[in-house]
Amino acid sequence: MGRLQRRSFLGLGVAGGLNLFPVHPDAALGSVGNGRAKNVLVILEQGGLSHMDTWDPKPDAPADHRSIYKPISTNVAGMQFTELLSKTAKVADKLTVIRSMHHKVSNANGHPQGTRYALSGEVPGGPLEMPDIGSVVAHNIGSSCNYLPPYIMIPGNHEQAKETSQGFLRASTKVFKTGGKNLADPNWTVHNLGLMAGIDQSRFNDRRDLLSNLNLGMAAEQNTTAYALQQLGTQAADLLTNPRTQKAFRLNDEPDSIRDKYGRGHRGQCYLLGRRMIEAGVRFVTVDVREPETDQTPGGSNMNWDHHDYIYANGSCGTIRNGAGGEGRFGIGHWVMMGSTDQAFAALIQDLDERGMLDETLVCFVTEFGRTPRMNFFQGRDHWTHGYSIVMAGAGVPGGQVVGSTDREGGYVQDRPYTPEDYAATIYEKLGIDRSKPLFTPSNRPVFVAHHATPISEVF
Repeated sequence: MGRLQRRSFLGLGVAGGLNLFPVHPDAALGSVGNGRAKNVLVILEQGGLSHMDTWDPKPDAPADHRSIYKPISTNVAGMQFTELLSKTAKVADKLTVIRSMHHKVSNANGHPQGTRYALSGEVPGGPLEMPDIGSVVAHNIGSSCNYLPPYIMIPGNHEQAKETSQGFLRASTKVFKTGGKNLADPNWTVHNLGLMAGIDQSRFNDRRDLLSNLNLGMAAEQNTTAYALQQLGTQAADLLTNPRTQKAFRLNDEPDSIRDKYGRGHRGQCYLLGRRMIEAGVRFVTVDVREPETDQTPGGSNMNWDHHDYIYANGSCGTIRNGAGGEGRFGIGHWVMMGSTDQAFAALIQDLDERGMLDETLVCFVTEFGRTPRMNFFQGRDHWTHGYSIVMAGAGVPGGQVVGSTDREGGYVQDRPYTPEDYAATIYEKLGIDRSKPLFTPSNRPVFVAHHATPISEVF
């Protein structure tokens, strides 16, 4: 390979974070999967959503510990949620609720480890850092959209967002995080998306032309590192210069009726942006969101689902750390918590269905674990990995069914147990990714993903 000029190397590095290692010749690069799903949209409601207050009502639990929210009927006979999901209950015929999720290990009961487990479908803390499911998908089948990254997170700016990882895979599989404290702000935009001031399209193209002295086409055949560099440069150039890129992120292009349907708050607009990314052809999208603190929500500094105290508060759960660690959020029944979630999720399912997108889009509503079936001293619920719920829809998932169950209090799985590994295997199977074929580390060590897991058979 010829000498790499400094200006040319900087041009190649425009994407940032170059991961320079050879790509194994057997790695699948851009091949299209043959599964029912063409895209995946994950709703990651991080913090540990209480399952017995939402998807898995337990009206017969002991009075001192049962949810204050009553079971309600859905549009499917015999299928019940709690009243916090009154809007989602109207689209239950499109959903499969898996009430038998649990962790097979004990070292993922904290938020960083639990989030890592949910993102990767692999037990955290092993000798090798495993990639996110989204990164594996990006590596194996790429994306049909050449002007946006294949794996996007919206907005990806909370304290657990750092748990995302492409592991040992190349840099082009790394998640792209949109950022944004409040997507409901009419001035919201994705930062650094476009050319720098003083560099117009013509000047940028001239700088790209400097790469011609490398003759990368020939080098790529002889050196896989050069091939990886070429991929990064092309991806970055598309991201920076294609006019469709910024348009894809423009929520203001949506009709008011659609924006109202999702909810005009931050969460609703994040869910809506997730749909726009799928509509643009992005292969794997994760929406990970919490409402921001505003004048209407004083003390709401960290509104995830970590309700260690005052879970049933009408307003703020408090702002002073009192030992339980649940300060900074509002009660689970408040609008900025389950109110906005119920509206946004129901709207998402309806919108995808009406646009004809649900048939090929696998939608997953997940959280990293559940909450304890018994209330603690602080009138909250703590972390619980022995039983919780997730939801799937679209891409051939049968609607109107419940898979598995927990006991009378919602504590332990009674039948059809599934794990995050099984959830990951389900996504791979839906996309047509062959789990019997390994990925390869920089040293060409073969690594299998979700290899011993069991896909959730009821969603096929």
